[in-house]
Amino acid sequence: MPRPTQPETPLAANVYTIAGGEGFVDTLARGILRRYDSAAIADMRILLPTRRACRALGEAFLRVTGGAPMLLPSMSPIGEIDEDEFLAAEFPGFGAAELPPAISPLRRGLLLAQMVMARGDTPGPAHAARLARGLARLLDEAQTARVSFSDLENIVPDQYAEHWQQTLSFLRIVTEHWPSILQEQGGADHADRRNRLIEAQIARWNERPPGGPVIAAGSTGSLPATADLLVCVAAMQNGAVVLPGLDRSLDRASLEALEHSHSQFGMVRLLDRMGGGLAEIPDWEAAASLDRFELVNYALRPAATAAGFALPEGASRAFDGVRLIECPGPQQEALVIALLLREAVETPEKTAALVTPDRRLARRVAAELQRWDVEIDDSGGIPLADSSPGIFLRLAAGAIDAGPVALLALLKHPLAAGARDPREFRRLVRLLERAAIRGRRMQPGFAGLRETVETLEKDPSGELVDLSRWLADAIAPFAEAADAEEVEVRVLLEAHVAFAEALASSDSRTGAERLWADEEGARAAEFVDDLRAESTLRIAGPEWPALLEVLMEGIVVRPVYGRHPRLNIWGLLEARLQRADLVVMGGLNEGAWPPESSPDPWMSRPMRAAFGLPPPERRIGLTAHDFVQGFSAPEVVMTRSTRVDGSPTVPARWLARIETLLSSAEEGRAVLARWNGARDKWLRLQAELDQREPKLAPEPPAARPPVPARPARLSVTEIETLQRDPYAVYARRVLGLRRLDPVVFAPGPAERGTIVHDAIDRFLKEVEDDLPDDALERFLEIGREEFAPLIDRPGVRAFWWPRFERIARWIVDQENGLASRARHAEVEGNLVIARSGAPFELSGRADRIDALAGGGYAIIDYKTGAVPSKRDVDAGLAPQLPLEAAMVARGAFEGIPAGPVAELSYWRLTGGDPAGEVRDAGGDPRQLAEDAFEGVKALLEYYQRPETEYRARPDPEKAPRYSDYEHLERIQEWTAGGGGE
Repeated sequence: MPRPTQPETPLAANVYTIAGGEGFVDTLARGILRRYDSAAIADMRILLPTRRACRALGEAFLRVTGGAPMLLPSMSPIGEIDEDEFLAAEFPGFGAAELPPAISPLRRGLLLAQMVMARGDTPGPAHAARLARGLARLLDEAQTARVSFSDLENIVPDQYAEHWQQTLSFLRIVTEHWPSILQEQGGADHADRRNRLIEAQIARWNERPPGGPVIAAGSTGSLPATADLLVCVAAMQNGAVVLPGLDRSLDRASLEALEHSHSQFGMVRLLDRMGGGLAEIPDWEAAASLDRFELVNYALRPAATAAGFALPEGASRAFDGVRLIECPGPQQEALVIALLLREAVETPEKTAALVTPDRRLARRVAAELQRWDVEIDDSGGIPLADSSPGIFLRLAAGAIDAGPVALLALLKHPLAAGARDPREFRRLVRLLERAAIRGRRMQPGFAGLRETVETLEKDPSGELVDLSRWLADAIAPFAEAADAEEVEVRVLLEAHVAFAEALASSDSRTGAERLWADEEGARAAEFVDDLRAESTLRIAGPEWPALLEVLMEGIVVRPVYGRHPRLNIWGLLEARLQRADLVVMGGLNEGAWPPESSPDPWMSRPMRAAFGLPPPERRIGLTAHDFVQGFSAPEVVMTRSTRVDGSPTVPARWLARIETLLSSAEEGRAVLARWNGARDKWLRLQAELDQREPKLAPEPPAARPPVPARPARLSVTEIETLQRDPYAVYARRVLGLRRLDPVVFAPGPAERGTIVHDAIDRFLKEVEDDLPDDALERFLEIGREEFAPLIDRPGVRAFWWPRFERIARWIVDQENGLASRARHAEVEGNLVIARSGAPFELSGRADRIDALAGGGYAIIDYKTGAVPSKRDVDAGLAPQLPLEAAMVARGAFEGIPAGPVAELSYWRLTGGDPAGEVRDAGGDPRQLAEDAFEGVKALLEYYQRPETEYRARPDPEKAPRYSDYEHLERIQEWTAGGGGE
């Protein structure tokens, strides 16, 4: 189809502009009502950039007319053209017969991925799908720019020939093979089809102009086909083009210096095609005040002509409705924005909108507004992959060989019910977690879970066995399909969905009813249906979860109803033509305003230019135009975070230009000072609302349980805890709280110490008093048996076992060097201590008690970690060994007659160099034992007093290094003075 030619006569007589800040759609509606009668309006066609702009204009007519009934004009979106809307009304014979339907993005992606995989040099289908997305993007760019792929081979110099030949070979997918695939499929690329529709419309209008008025409004002509359409409309006798935010103050030097990154670049180039100058373009409606719009354009002049610019006298009044709030981080920025929007709601009829390309900030603001039960309309929606059904489907896809964390995430998902009452299912999952998952090693997936559950001793009712078998049976068909070396995606999808629906079913509703409900479920169902209908791709079964993740990328769930009528979150595209009384421009940092450009995987910048593709700066220019339009609103608040993810940020270049302009004059500096005051006010409000300081005074928690409820039995190690952290004893012995085992069993220092202790215990009990000649070999064999359950772990095999070998040699050498003695390993003891009220039982488990040949005993404690200092032992802060000595002196250990202790020592077993070390515990063992015994009696009497509190870490310098109860003690709250980091 031939493209339109350049007009021979100027067309600018039919071109108008609406300045930024005027409320584009409202001003457009007012001008239409003033210029045309009702009959002309009913016969009018208005071309707008998007469907959302069409809806906004319809609402604007209602506002302008006060809700009076009227026949609205026909409104069509240029960017989302459909021939039924665009052409069929005027030309009934035109349609599917001339243009094939647009191929769906999902189908195109799958077909391209299949072609990429056919090359045989791609790691997997997920990577192929990502490459296919890049190829699709290149197709869209080339077709939008209307360049031919036949020119690719001629754009690279010889010195890049080898690298470029490899790229060309890959790009043959789109240059040679894709057109034939499209023909076979009977479809067309969306960008190409849009161009052909626009070209067809232009040709028909050139052949037979429409009878009614045609207005093209809100477009800047950034796309070549769109620019042609605007030129065509401007050439009509009854046509009009209304440009948004045209800066008519640009002088000749600025126009000559204009670059792609400037906000006016696209419109100036469009006017050049129309043969009109900036000064000739009139306002669509007389503007009330252009002060701020003119000033921001003044600040954003091209760099080549901006030197020496200063704030004009009296211009600071243009900033009366503008505020800048710089926040320490994104969380504070989100809450400040939420407060601004919440304040706007208090004014009747006032509307407010957050405009930002930063999706993370948008989601944070939406979450913060839920503090006040405000549901905001977010035009950007949420990614399907992050929606409730999307997460459920992704977790279900990976459940076949999932580890315990992923399994629990799936079973605890709100949609999971396992054909049971959801509350009963939650109870069973919590029981399953404690009984079969935490602290255990299990094979992956539900099959591994079933094997683990079937070995449990504590399941008297058999309900956990029933649940685990149901889960394993439910996933079995999916697991069988996913185990295939090659299988159709459609087969995998059917098995996957069947498992997901089975798991989502409850006792009263089917899985389909629960999984595909509401707008998020409907979008997920639409995605599944599209994938089911479009995919003939064959992949290896285990590749399915990764491929599903990639296919979900870019699919968005947008709210349909139920959001606040006066609050909105808009992206840059949605905000271009819409109006709000308060506009918050959020996330004004480089990387967001403008969005960071991703590198082109196919061509360098010079290659893109030679091929005819627009430079990345073109997108910057469009974002600059969006910034000007937003900044020109009646009331504007600009926000940014000075740090993001711990790194300093750079303010958006246009914000920096405005601040530079303001700082050039005294009255401008007064504006900056006013902005600083506004910032302080809102940050103070944010801090007061989001204060992490506890409501009560930031004091350590303390408990005073009734005396009868206080513990009547403690171990010698718990006596140390009672001195250092009494609240931990209260939590364990009074409240009965125990630390849950970790979900993922990862052996650490505690497990290593237990293995070493158990190996030494077994060795000493086997060899008894005299070591045999093969003592080391027997010791190592015992060690192998103790390490066997963990030896398959690389860290254990590479680090723990060699250290144990060195420890074994050191212990054998140490034992051979000791005088004759009788060894007692891992000995249990109990001692009853009289106190006021009920007696107290002190328990202990000594690593080793040796009866010395000369009389008396030696107590040895094995330490694979840190060893208590002599100062702590002498001060009673590490009373384990002294208390064990006191118990030995009183005959508290079974099989060991009462007697004095002559030696107290720690054997530090590191396996390093040296492998072991003997350290005396402290001073005289007898004195240490008696002091410890008297000290524990005094301590027990102290805690028999009703007023004595079990405080959390009464002396921070003596607090234990680790504790299972730190989160209950809220340590960070009171040690940091109420929430400081």
